[in-house]
Amino acid sequence: MIQKLLNSGLYWEEKEFKRNEFLKISGSTDTDIYFVDNGSVRIFMMDENEERIIRFGYTGNIIVSLDSFLSGKPSDFYIQAIKKTRVRIASKKDFYQFIQSNEENLKFWNRILEDLVLQQIEREKDLLISSPGERFSRVLKRSPKLFQEVPNKYIANYLRMSPETLSRLKKS
Repeated sequence: MIQKLLNSGLYWEEKEFKRNEFLKISGSTDTDIYFVDNGSVRIFMMDENEERIIRFGYTGNIIVSLDSFLSGKPSDFYIQAIKKTRVRIASKKDFYQFIQSNEENLKFWNRILEDLVLQQIEREKDLLISSPGERFSRVLKRSPKLFQEVPNKYIANYLRMSPETLSRLKKS
């Protein structure tokens, strides 16, 4: 279905981001939706000078600062390339015209939103689990590709554990 979206006639601007370059910064309003062609990004916010990673995106993923995209208000989130990353970017205006053009496209958008809600629920469950080992196991089972695409220091932050703890868990 994503291939259909990419080949739908919707205008996608292609852009490449260097490692550590920001696609979006905190305090800005996100009026774009992104498809990751190649590479990986992290979505995070700052909490008392500490980064809190909430999500990753890598090759084949659609990413967006959803709070801002839906509300039209500034977001606290940053989206940053973890490594050299190529994305396709569609404007909210163009994207909404596309999804409203027929029922199948609207159903596609609803499936994306449903998937994001389910992912968020799983993420909240992960954060409520006190055992680092169980958090690691849940994420490994759910997203094995994450461990191939994203450096351990970012995964450790996402899992709310030290890089050393993550390393020990991966070895066991």
